[in-house]
Amino acid sequence: MNYRIDVASGNKLSVLGMGCMRFPRDKGETERMLLAAIEGGVNFFDTAYIYPGSEKTLGEILAKNKKREKVFIATKLPLIMCKTNPDFDRLFNEQLKRLQTDYIDYYFLHNVTDFGQWARMKELGIVEWLENKKEAGAIRNIGFSYHGTCDEFEKILADYAWGFTMVQYNYYDPNYQAGGRGVEAAAEKGISVIIMEPLLGGRLATGLSKDAEAIFKKAEPNKSPADWALHWLWNQPAVTVVLSGMNSTDILQKNLNAEKTFIPLSENEQSIYNDVRAKFREKDKINCTGCNYCLPCPKGINIPAVLSAYNAGYVQNYFTGMTLYITSTALIRKEHLSPRLCNHCGKCEKNCPQNIDIRKALKKAASRMEPLPVRGIMKLARWFLS
Repeated sequence: MNYRIDVASGNKLSVLGMGCMRFPRDKGETERMLLAAIEGGVNFFDTAYIYPGSEKTLGEILAKNKKREKVFIATKLPLIMCKTNPDFDRLFNEQLKRLQTDYIDYYFLHNVTDFGQWARMKELGIVEWLENKKEAGAIRNIGFSYHGTCDEFEKILADYAWGFTMVQYNYYDPNYQAGGRGVEAAAEKGISVIIMEPLLGGRLATGLSKDAEAIFKKAEPNKSPADWALHWLWNQPAVTVVLSGMNSTDILQKNLNAEKTFIPLSENEQSIYNDVRAKFREKDKINCTGCNYCLPCPKGINIPAVLSAYNAGYVQNYFTGMTLYITSTALIRKEHLSPRLCNHCGKCEKNCPQNIDIRKALKKAASRMEPLPVRGIMKLARWFLS
């Protein structure tokens, strides 16, 4: 296993991390998988308060096998559940109990979507709370996971001495949300970058079109689509850890093998991703390249992410598109940024190098991704969480 240095702490983190959202249903298989991961050199385990049963299962297995000190635990504070300052302690203490530990190695603020959300947490006293926990040794490193525009991401990066961050990043859409620009911006500040969704929920491993998969096979017959996706990320020095939500020992072994066989990509190999990406683009309904020239939107709409989610609903499947859409628009929050908020000012279209009729495209996206039943469910979710 290769390791990269977390600059803020000096910790050596395995380049392959275990995403703990999709554990097997069988607890015995989960235990075998986790122990095999540790044996294979994986030392970064990422969970969250809202992943059903994940923290408790991880804590029990690590305690039972006396592996707590062998790994770094990363978990997340669910900001959507934080309405008052006492909520921080209430949630954090429950997490310590679930994980059977008295400290968290890497503690994320979960699902930050914009600077305004971070500012509201500061008003509740999150900075002082985090610093007190760090001074007491209960939290070793502080970071945030992110779903929003790159401009907002960079503002948040500059506003606090973060140790690390987590972003969604893969070769399918390298400009999505914080994108490659955000990854490089974090690395330049000495902030470790943890990657989520490297395989787009497994779709870059098993969901490629035959044409796209044939391009990879022709270049390297013995290299799987998942290998290509992981190698693209490990080829970037700015990336510290790539998380994979593995749910079987078989998948773990394949990912360990992908890490073992990784060597820096040649220029020709790097160009192959462009060919595969072009195949994806053939099915796009809207020819958005994610360049972000349309931003900032006066209404705060994350235009490239909305259009990317809309396209993914066709290129991948509707569920994938909806998942990306909900995270990109913060649709379950009261201060959501739905494209339905567009006031048709046209500012975005003046800067679009693709000459996209963005106002019309946003209307299409809202119509497909927010039909009345979805709007009703989201409204109910916002009421429930308010």
